[in-house]
Amino acid sequence: MRNREVPIEVGRAIVERIKEGKLSLIALHSAHWSTPFVAAMNERARVDLEKNRHASERKNISIEVVPARLYVAPRRDERITPYIEPRKYPDGGERWVLHEPNCCFPAYRGDGKPSRLFVVDRAHAFASGVPDSFEIAQTEMYDEPFHVPEPDRVIFEERWATGEWFRSGMTWRIGAGSVFYFRPGHETYPVYKDLNVLKIITNAARVGRIGS
Repeated sequence: MRNREVPIEVGRAIVERIKEGKLSLIALHSAHWSTPFVAAMNERARVDLEKNRHASERKNISIEVVPARLYVAPRRDERITPYIEPRKYPDGGERWVLHEPNCCFPAYRGDGKPSRLFVVDRAHAFASGVPDSFEIAQTEMYDEPFHVPEPDRVIFEERWATGEWFRSGMTWRIGAGSVFYFRPGHETYPVYKDLNVLKIITNAARVGRIGS
């Protein structure tokens, strides 16, 4: 509710600590629009752009950044952000326009219907001691596509009987640190009393460097 009240400078300072390996960020549920998570996803989008520019071996590429329209859920037919829009000019120059990630998704539903969480990366430490799948009795629904940079690892997926699904546990490396987003959670439903959910969060907190 108060994401807009947290200055972007605070988010960027947190990202600097992540990059230096002094901090790992665990973002839970509706923290997808929290200032630190948004700042982290923007930084990762820039890192990915620089990798692409380096791989292209072209020297005369300028960069323009288009901020995302935050706090407004994307339409289902919108292009998934982040993305790079290359523009070439008659003088041989080239500009890449980076459209930053919206950090949201086109649909959600707060009716408390159950979901089933699946482990899709059994080798990851966050899945240690967690069954291959388990039901969350009451939860909010989020539906793909999630507008975030391509993750390094997808550890958990979540599905609903009505057909929706979500990449509910993902990690990204940013510099020497890392970010973990975990979708299950809600302020009304007792998601954080589910022992499997608590086990995953405990694993993430104990592992430390979480992007590997």
